[in-house]
Amino acid sequence: MPPSDRRYKPQTPESIELAMTKNRINHRALAGIFTLTLLFAGCASVDLESHVAQSPSQALELAAKERNTETAQRYLLKVASRFQERDDHRAARTLLQSTQLAQPAPSLQAQKQLLAMASAVALEDREWAGGIVTKLSPDNFRGYNSDLVNRAAGLQAETYALVGDRLSAAMTLMLLSQTDGKVNPQQVHDQIWTFLKAVPDQKLSAAGENTIGFETEGWLELAANVRAPGLSIDDQGRVIRRWQNNWPGHPGAQILPSELQLIASLAANRPEKVVLALPLQGPLASAGKAIRDGFLAAYYQDSSADRGKTDIRIVDTSDQPFDELYRELATQDIDLIIGPLEKEALASLTSMKTLPVPALGLNYLAADKKAPDGLYQFGLSAEDEARQIADRLSEQNINQVLVLIPQGEWGDRVEAALLKRMQHNGAVALDIERFFREDNLRAVTADLLGITVSRDRAIQVERTIGLNVEFEPRRRQDADAIVMVAEPAVARQFKPLFAFYFGGDLPVYSPSIIYEGTPDAARDRDLNQVIFTDIPWVLDAKNPLRAEATKVLPGTQGQLGRLFAMGADAWQLSKRLPLLRQVQTAKVDGQTGQLSMTREGSIHRTQLWAQFRSGMPSLLPQPKPFGAEDDKPAQSLTN
Repeated sequence: MPPSDRRYKPQTPESIELAMTKNRINHRALAGIFTLTLLFAGCASVDLESHVAQSPSQALELAAKERNTETAQRYLLKVASRFQERDDHRAARTLLQSTQLAQPAPSLQAQKQLLAMASAVALEDREWAGGIVTKLSPDNFRGYNSDLVNRAAGLQAETYALVGDRLSAAMTLMLLSQTDGKVNPQQVHDQIWTFLKAVPDQKLSAAGENTIGFETEGWLELAANVRAPGLSIDDQGRVIRRWQNNWPGHPGAQILPSELQLIASLAANRPEKVVLALPLQGPLASAGKAIRDGFLAAYYQDSSADRGKTDIRIVDTSDQPFDELYRELATQDIDLIIGPLEKEALASLTSMKTLPVPALGLNYLAADKKAPDGLYQFGLSAEDEARQIADRLSEQNINQVLVLIPQGEWGDRVEAALLKRMQHNGAVALDIERFFREDNLRAVTADLLGITVSRDRAIQVERTIGLNVEFEPRRRQDADAIVMVAEPAVARQFKPLFAFYFGGDLPVYSPSIIYEGTPDAARDRDLNQVIFTDIPWVLDAKNPLRAEATKVLPGTQGQLGRLFAMGADAWQLSKRLPLLRQVQTAKVDGQTGQLSMTREGSIHRTQLWAQFRSGMPSLLPQPKPFGAEDDKPAQSLTN
């Protein structure tokens, strides 16, 4: 079974028609299908057979002149298939959605459906896919010849997934594994599990009560057991092994999905000898100590940690070059090094192609630096927040924005990440104003909102006509929102200026830099209505680790609190690096956000959203991925 993001090239209509040996509506027509297939080339008129349409309009015009409706439809399907072979799915869609193919002949229905699924998936056309799935059932693909069963099932599953029906997508592949003995079971089981993880709890429970069939019942029970609330990673491993013992003949028990294989083996493969390498003296000492305290707090709160086997050493990195320290540590009996914190120290490891001891760096390499094998990267990335702002704008259908970003290298990185994701989402920054905190912020705001241009235009008119004119400045009218990247002291000045310069109606979006991390209603009233993203440690009121840590440890609030949370997540990540690296869909619900890993080993975070109301941050409903169902989604790995 190919992966779900693969785009399938349609086969020619001739081969598809030869494969369609089952008519689910009229079984007496089976013999007729073979006859019609053999007559495919002969039925078409000379004009249709000799003319190669260069565009959908040409094909539709020619087909309209054909008196035999079925012959015309065969021709249109053939041309649509040719367009798909050229990867021109838009042209194929025009034909497949045309009125001439609205009611295909019975012998052509399956062929049209297959071509339609291929183009709907390729174009990610959810509305079209929604119409297609109304005529599908999970076992629909079984109506195709054995040569097409695998492909039809794959497209069918992707079409279901495109409209958010992951349960039907999973059940399609469960049936495929029973139908086609030539499929790769590991690939199919991995995809089944990916779909099942995204099925809401309520829908999964209802399906488990109403489903009949050994394989389907087994899969649904596995999914329900693994996602039971409150399970640690070790608990999940025990649940998986118990399920295997209870379902020894189940295909999924014999070949577990890759993610579950890793979870089941994580306890045995956890690093036992860990070095925490941080700066504990000098200008970064407070940051290093906050990360250390968060790491140790999470370790001692983790009931699954084996204190008898786990050995944690803390090493100060402030007194020697990190590459030298790393080489010294690599000669010792160590399973994992967590650090360094400094970007320059992390870059010093790029002189090696492979790290003999894996390292979880607490920062990110510059874009022009290639990470050696064995290096993972994790930090409080401003770029992650910029990308989330761009995605939030897209979810709100906001496509034209004005942007405020501080001057400097940090601002350069934020701007690059924001613009790249906005461009990907089809949005545009109408104007970007870079500023220093010492600048005249009134002038910066006036420039951003177009007030300066408006005034200059009025002055030019006065000079041209030689008369004083009554003038009321007017802000630019093409902007839908403002993205404000500014620290609290500056943001509290910018926000009232937006209203002063007639931009008070524009929604404002910001990264976490806008919030100090400690509620202060009196000072933050000027930020009312600003929507911002921040980490769960700051915004989630129900946080057991934070509740305990704030009682006994300093530095758990504000910016140091964010670093404390980062240290806590470093402990959680230390147990799951192989899982996140090998299973791209795996996620960890951490103190700094929902954590996932790229193929290159970089950790990305998805944060929470809040809005200032009466000077206090108020948690907002978190946006759902497109196609997500209304019920509670599947839980991620938590402990």
